[in-house]
Amino acid sequence: MHDVYRDMVTVEDENGQREDYTVEALFEMKGRSYAMLKSDHSNHTIVMKVEEEGDDQYLVSIKNEEDVDSILDAYQVAVAGTEDLEVDRQ
Repeated sequence: MHDVYRDMVTVEDENGQREDYTVEALFEMKGRSYAMLKSDHSNHTIVMKVEEEGDDQYLVSIKNEEDVDSILDAYQVAVAGTEDLEVDRQ
């Protein structure tokens, strides 16, 4: 079994609590970039918007739960489509 290196980020919530997350996926939807993050400690998964300012990138929380749900739905459809392509190629 091969170890897969993934980037880690620390996210601070509105209460000042910090938690480390692994970047599980980076993807685009409707011209915007998003990051899917998974906590190794709480097994919690979140989606954040990737913003750019000059050469820097930073993560921004998505306040609207409906937006998060539609982003996750679109991501799952895209992943399922990719898995179908991989099966067809074999």
